[in-house]
Amino acid sequence: MTSVELRQKYLKFFQDRKHKIIPSASLVPDQTVELAPTQRVLFTTAGMHPLIPYLLGQSHPEGKRLVNVQKCLRTDDIDEVGDATHNTFFEMLGNWSLGDYWKEEAIFWSWEFLVKELKLDSKRIYVSVFAGDDDAPFDQESFDIWKKLGVRKDHIFKYGKKDNWWGPVGPSGPCGPDTEMFYDTEPSGKGPIDPSTNPRFVEIWNDVFMEYDKQTDGSYKPLIQKNVDTGMGLERMLAVLNDVPSGYETDIFLPLMKKIEDLAGAFNVKSTRIVADHIRSSVFLISDGVTPSNVERGYILRRLIRRSIRHASLLKIDADFLEDLSKIVVKTYGDFYPKLEEFQNSIVDELKGEEKKFKKALASGIRHFEKIQGDISGKAAFDLYQNYGFPIELTVELAAEQGKKVDIKKFESELKSHQNLSRSAQEKTKGGLAVQSAKAAKLHTATHLLHQALRDVLGNHVHQTGSHITDERLRFDFSHSEKMTQDQLNKTQGLVNSKIADNLKVNKKTLPKQAAQQVGAIGLFDEKYTDLVSIYYMGKSDKLEEAYSKEFCGGPHAENTGTLGEFKITKEESAGSGIRRIYAKITG
Repeated sequence: MTSVELRQKYLKFFQDRKHKIIPSASLVPDQTVELAPTQRVLFTTAGMHPLIPYLLGQSHPEGKRLVNVQKCLRTDDIDEVGDATHNTFFEMLGNWSLGDYWKEEAIFWSWEFLVKELKLDSKRIYVSVFAGDDDAPFDQESFDIWKKLGVRKDHIFKYGKKDNWWGPVGPSGPCGPDTEMFYDTEPSGKGPIDPSTNPRFVEIWNDVFMEYDKQTDGSYKPLIQKNVDTGMGLERMLAVLNDVPSGYETDIFLPLMKKIEDLAGAFNVKSTRIVADHIRSSVFLISDGVTPSNVERGYILRRLIRRSIRHASLLKIDADFLEDLSKIVVKTYGDFYPKLEEFQNSIVDELKGEEKKFKKALASGIRHFEKIQGDISGKAAFDLYQNYGFPIELTVELAAEQGKKVDIKKFESELKSHQNLSRSAQEKTKGGLAVQSAKAAKLHTATHLLHQALRDVLGNHVHQTGSHITDERLRFDFSHSEKMTQDQLNKTQGLVNSKIADNLKVNKKTLPKQAAQQVGAIGLFDEKYTDLVSIYYMGKSDKLEEAYSKEFCGGPHAENTGTLGEFKITKEESAGSGIRRIYAKITG
């Protein structure tokens, strides 16, 4: 089965059971959503993260039954990437009940989809349920439902909170027991029949039953609204369905793997997988507006790109390769995620720039590393970081391969001293890694005003073809065949500044695709999108119809235009046939 078939089957299965299909949220969480600091995350790491307000009781515009395929990214297990099950980027198939159906329907549909739709061997499915403790009782209901469905008693395992409990996101909030499904990939294999410890069992689905509200004093109270939150990893399920060792042998990775092997002068399975995984993650991050930098999300992206370049060097790939691989990712996923095709040029530009910068430093840095005798001191690690662009994780990885240790504490001390001496006036928001730069959010908001201003000055043929935002400036690519005159640039800049002066409020609304088109929202509303889209609009009132700028987007944005400061166009140039490019900055 292909990834396209699995996505379609899953969405249709739950759509037929009165679930509304909602689009994937951005990998960059929406900063306009009000959450507790402990609930904020650097990236969207699970299907439920974009739905936290609705799981807490807020009414969702599409109702109480939802289903989607959510883009996710996690780097906490990055050192495990290269094995059969770990990826940084992955897709999560999920269905939700927001105070609607409960355990019996959720478990029954999980079983029905696995056995009847996907044709998995029911005898090779094992499940686990919450064993119970002082806070909550044994999940007898789930246990009985599984038995009712015909699952043998010796295929049902009871685990504690470590394995069969979800949440809360922070120290308090919604949480509850879950029931997990495993598939025996080697039914004739040896070893104990224990899904939690034997690697022959692959976890394929998880149904979470949020029925408790953990209090700040550590006690648990029943939730007023009980929710079902499920998640099935697409990559793992594809491997199971195709009876292959890992997702790297399925259609989502095979074109990448083949191209890497064709380019390579040496063979190493782990390095090939790491390059494939990291380039896929990088492409999706850039398409969602993340750019390489030394802070926050940009640091994670830069680390992924540089780690892929380093492992490509181990494969003896000498030629530039990131452009070719990124285009394969876009081709593989473009039909389901059209934003990749829309921003392909920007994606390629970012990757080529990073590749050019780091490749030169990599060879010299490794030569310098090889000269270091014994363990790596904090100063030596900092020199590699400052002079050769080596993330500390790369130095640690190189050291581990040679049985050396790295003085990370001293490195952090050296880095902190350097930052204190050279800290710029760059604005940063509170909350560290969990909050995106406020300046970048303002510049993102300015691109919406610029987009509409260009359409007002040049005509409605203008359409965004790409963008690149740093904390210092924005770059905006748009469709237009002629060089803009100075008068046109002045009018565009003046129009943007007039809307900033109007202190327009930035609002968000989730609408069906057709309704979004009818109110004049800007975006690529072709058949590839699901029925629901998010619209960010700016106007003097909260009415979408009266807004000046209305655009399909995934955030983040400023709260109002008055915080942006003065907008100034610094350059206008060609970016290809029929494409113009504007550079601009703001003073706010």
